Amino acid sequence: MDMVLNDIEVRILGCLIEKEITTPDYYPLTLNSLLNACNQKSNRSPVVSYEETSVVRGLDSLQEKGLSEKIYKSDSRVPKYQHLFIRKFDLSRREVAVLCVLMLRGPQTTGEIRGRSDRMYKFDGLNEVEEVLNGLMDKEQPMLIMLPRQIGRKESRYMHLLSGETAIKESENPLPEEAATLKVRAEDQRIAKVEDELAELRREFNDLKQEFSDLKSEFE
Repeated sequence: MDMVLNDIEVRILGCLIEKEITTPDYYPLTLNSLLNACNQKSNRSPVVSYEETSVVRGLDSLQEKGLSEKIYKSDSRVPKYQHLFIRKFDLSRREVAVLCVLMLRGPQTTGEIRGRSDRMYKFDGLNEVEEVLNGLMDKEQPMLIMLPRQIGRKESRYMHLLSGETAIKESENPLPEEAATLKVRAEDQRIAKVEDELAELRREFNDLKQEFSDLKSEFE
């Protein structure tokens, strides 16, 4: 796919899709509801502990890519967020259900996909799941791929390609859940450090401006 999403963007998008289908009365989501959905322990792999700032950055990036939008409702004091995934890619409900499960829980077998997507779409059987999987793989820009069968596994697993081909190797050697959380926190710390350094540079620049102004006034 031309568009490549990072882990946070995929988690946010998956949560928005899931909540729209399973709890439509509470959709679109507030930032707090979305944060809770991203960090919930059930139906998620890996389980993460994203900070609010990480989710906000992810939402901003998704909005730039045309995959989400912020809306304001008259009955709400805070903005809410909704996805534009179906509109962007023109997908059927059963295709969305398959991709959503893969976004939220990583690579899975045909049977796992069928069982875990039950709240979003009730497949008649494994043949229908395979039909959808093949359709998503056969698109002009494939949206998922079948991974090589792992040693000790009877079935092959499928993974989405929203994060690009480079994510395939990572999926075969996934980070432990705690490591995934630490990775996000490290990114937050790195960005915070850069922001602090920029703030310090601004202060120094303003001090120099003031010194120059004072020096200039002495000669006027």
